[in-house]
Amino acid sequence: MASRSKAAGKSAKSATTKGSEGFTPEERAAMRARARELKGKAEGEEAVLAAIAAMPAPDRALAKRVHAIITSTAPGLSPKTWYGMPAYAKDGNVVCFFQSADKFKARYATLGFSDKAHVDDGAMWPTSYALTKLTDAEEARIAALVTKAVG
Repeated sequence: MASRSKAAGKSAKSATTKGSEGFTPEERAAMRARARELKGKAEGEEAVLAAIAAMPAPDRALAKRVHAIITSTAPGLSPKTWYGMPAYAKDGNVVCFFQSADKFKARYATLGFSDKAHVDDGAMWPTSYALTKLTDAEEARIAALVTKAVG
């Protein structure tokens, strides 16, 4: 019986080790950033501006503009970082966030909304939007989405 429990413990340990190796370096960095945020080291406007400043040029320009749109449209939202990304919260809950294309080596940046956002539209609706550039039309759409999200 003793050898049986050793074998069971060994296979459980192997499964755990294998699972942790499945994360990309970008995913591990996001998890570390989230752990720092939970410890209270990365909060507020200053942290968001630092996260934006650390982005590559094309995403940085988009993020600056999205930040300006969100903070002017919904001044009641609190800027904070979330998994290292600029995010905006209401009553401590993230409502929307900006994800740099560089974050996970994607081909476009993303404006996303959490389940706390009131963007529901029937039985199915988008919770994130790809961003490659911002024109007046996209800026107006973002402002409308944020207004709806904060309900």
